[in-house]
Amino acid sequence: MGGRQSTEERKAQIVAEVLRLADEIGPDRLSTTDVARAVGISQPAIFRHFPTKAALWLAVAEDIAARLQADWAAAEAKVAARGEAVEKGTGPQARLKALIGAQLAAISETPALPSILFSRELQVDNQGLRDVFRGVLGAFQGRLVATIRDSQAQGTLRRDVSPEDIAMLLTALVQGVAIRWTLGARGFALVSEGLRLLDVQMALLTDKKGGPDE
Repeated sequence: MGGRQSTEERKAQIVAEVLRLADEIGPDRLSTTDVARAVGISQPAIFRHFPTKAALWLAVAEDIAARLQADWAAAEAKVAARGEAVEKGTGPQARLKALIGAQLAAISETPALPSILFSRELQVDNQGLRDVFRGVLGAFQGRLVATIRDSQAQGTLRRDVSPEDIAMLLTALVQGVAIRWTLGARGFALVSEGLRLLDVQMALLTDKKGGPDE
């Protein structure tokens, strides 16, 4: 993989290879030697870009976090651009579905993500990694809570369940279907299965007086 690359381009390439290899051989078995071989550079060259293995994983976490934030914003913007029928109370519901769909799509496109998130070795050994992912989860739940409050204000979702609890339920739904997808050798379409279960969950949370959202 010759050719002159800028420092940022090389760093991006290294991060991409870490994500690919983490899916292929597992994050906890991944070594900088594996990464160097995949990139086509020497192991010392890895440490010229990332002084420690922990710093490399932190860069991976920050890359994931930035992409997730961009995906959520794009999903919400797409709903707004479509001009969902807010007068029918479907605006917040559409945003919720878009956010969950974006999260599922991100996991589908980065299959190593569940393994990295639930790797005890990485989480225990790297406080920075844990903090980044905790922040990502908090940001995602924050977006969900704001959208759920809008939906409750419109009378679409039940108001006897707190927005924070509903957000936790939806986050757990994403995590649960992602784990099942990973353990099941990705034998089903993650996004469509997750959205199907989301519809089931939302039906249970729909204000019966307001009627279904579709």
